[in-house]
Amino acid sequence: MTFRDLNLKKPLWNALDDLGYETPTTIQAASFNVMMSGKDTIGIAQTGTGKTLAYLLPSLCMWKFSKEPHPQILIIVPTRELVAQVVSEVEKLSTYMNLAVGGVYGGTNMNTQAAMVLLGLDVLVGTPGRILDLAANGSLQLKHAKKVIIDEVDETLSLGFRPQLLRIFEYLPAKRQNMVFSATLSEEVSLFLDDYLTTPVRVEAARAGSSLDKIDQAAFRVPNFLSKVSLLHHLLENEAENSKVLVFVSSRTLADTLFEEMEQTLGDSVGVIHSNKAQNFRFNTVQNFQTGDINVLIATDLIARGIDVTDVSHVINFDIPESPENYIHRIGRTGRADKNGVATTFVTEKDETALIAIEALMQKKLSFTDVPSEVDFTEELLEFEKAKVVIPGKLIKLPKRENAGASFHEKKAKNKKVNVRYDHKKAMMDKYGKPKRKRS
Repeated sequence: MTFRDLNLKKPLWNALDDLGYETPTTIQAASFNVMMSGKDTIGIAQTGTGKTLAYLLPSLCMWKFSKEPHPQILIIVPTRELVAQVVSEVEKLSTYMNLAVGGVYGGTNMNTQAAMVLLGLDVLVGTPGRILDLAANGSLQLKHAKKVIIDEVDETLSLGFRPQLLRIFEYLPAKRQNMVFSATLSEEVSLFLDDYLTTPVRVEAARAGSSLDKIDQAAFRVPNFLSKVSLLHHLLENEAENSKVLVFVSSRTLADTLFEEMEQTLGDSVGVIHSNKAQNFRFNTVQNFQTGDINVLIATDLIARGIDVTDVSHVINFDIPESPENYIHRIGRTGRADKNGVATTFVTEKDETALIAIEALMQKKLSFTDVPSEVDFTEELLEFEKAKVVIPGKLIKLPKRENAGASFHEKKAKNKKVNVRYDHKKAMMDKYGKPKRKRS
């Protein structure tokens, strides 16, 4: 099957030809007719299998020109990076269409975004919080939305956007088509969708949680942070030299700590990205990684779903993720577009439970590799790795303070208030030396 076999409009065919896209992926081909029928759709497919085009092509194909300035297509995504990515894809596909698209997200001036929305949009892409803000202040009207798409729905809900989504639903018309896409779908998310979708059709291009065949997975047992740093240096020098490498860590603090360690030897060829970084810094870092100016990028799970970076050759899980689904998303950054990829995971003793969950989800055991002899491991622990010693026992009762004074100071005489009964006769005597009598 080619895109010419799909019932697309000519402007979309022309745009796909310009982009060099000829053959739809499994999820694109399987979901197209379902969505074109107008039914609510739940699309499940692994990261890197073309979910964005899967919902954009039918949505843009069904779009009709309108003089109304309000968006007909609303696309809700969890991160600002994904907003920029989806807006870019819409712009590419709508090259031969008279269509206006815009993106909105938090962390930037809302007045500027409100002005853009008021100029008129056909497609709006945004994060839940900012969409709700614009709808609440009257800048954005959602009553004309015909297609509502939630991309990476499980991540959107896990980031705490459920209340915002529910509020957004109140602004939307009852008659609309809902399309939901994700690489994984937990039972909790499924129950949530059952309440807000109308008899949805589920399209699953691959078993949720299955690993990609084009990714070689390996694991190393490593005792601590500094030993991981030594092993990472070795892998970058001997197995991933001049490659595009994504290194995932578990927290923003660890991302900065690892960046400081690696910058000493890698210099400007290493970058770091996480949610505490400023918006422009994040965009520029990803752009430099995409162009090859940076070939090692240290990241938290923020990037695992929200950014489409091509030609990533290696993914290294410096820290194993707590969620097994996040492991799938992480390694899914490589092995894309018919290219092979390598995913390496560092496993410490405390990671065993998380490892078992990952292997259960994939229904596959990770293959452990012996650490090269030239890699020096150390027993030194950084402060955050040291076990906190808690001494059991009763709390010590402090002795009573002896000769302790009052907890307040004595008032000045002028501030003392004394309630006395006013004696007029005495006051007259004090003033005149004799009692004051009324005249007859």
